[in-house]
Amino acid sequence: MSFSAPGSPPHPQPQQQPPVQAAQAQPYPYPYPYPQPGPAPYPVPPPVPQGVLRSPKGLATALTWLLGASAAVHLFSAGAGGYEQAWMQGFSGDTHFDDLELGLSPALTILAGLLQVLTMLPTVVVFIVWFHRVRTNGGIFRPDAFTLGPGWAIGAWFVPVAHLFLPYRIARQTWRASTQRGPDGSDRPASAALLTSWWVLWVLSAVVGRVFSRIYMGADTVDELLAAGRLGIVADLATTVAGVLAVLFVRRLTAMQNTMATEGPYAKA
Repeated sequence: MSFSAPGSPPHPQPQQQPPVQAAQAQPYPYPYPYPQPGPAPYPVPPPVPQGVLRSPKGLATALTWLLGASAAVHLFSAGAGGYEQAWMQGFSGDTHFDDLELGLSPALTILAGLLQVLTMLPTVVVFIVWFHRVRTNGGIFRPDAFTLGPGWAIGAWFVPVAHLFLPYRIARQTWRASTQRGPDGSDRPASAALLTSWWVLWVLSAVVGRVFSRIYMGADTVDELLAAGRLGIVADLATTVAGVLAVLFVRRLTAMQNTMATEGPYAKA
């Protein structure tokens, strides 16, 4: 029971901030920030979240399958390229492209290209949607971790040249924002080696793939086709490994955000 002087107004009760409700489509089981037990208050109070958290788990599952299928297609394309290299060895180096006899090798190459187109579009769309969602969640977890708005999680992929580094910066900042702090409120470093490895390999495969396309489209002789084909095999293998790393990155960042949403911004001691 509290006491007050006669005629004085009662002590006002502190107003509680309403918790952020999870999205109806894919709700998290708890609102953020989830309270943490502890003997003493945190030195750094948790920020009041602004916005609605939406779970990326469903998108991550779909993306895992799409990235896996895309990696498998590029592996098949590398095999088709190797078969094409062996097939063209039977022709003289100055033989013109139009004089090559059609056979299994060109059919495999055409099939590999068709499968790449069919898997690329849905993979790109789902990845960008997932990327925007985890960036938006990261802005709720730690708004001060970002230098670009959430719209750049979509737009950065379509800016010439900048798409080679801007999405990586956003991913690094999202990774940091999705990492729990220590029990005392201090920042805990989280290794981004997985993210960096995936990005470097993806950029490498994209650059080599573009060089391959230009050389292949301008090739006229068997020797020129063989040189271009070797670049194509390198690009396909690099894309395959990058796809596997992308799956690991997507699953890891999704798990980090799930931990932040369900356990709160501070790690248990």
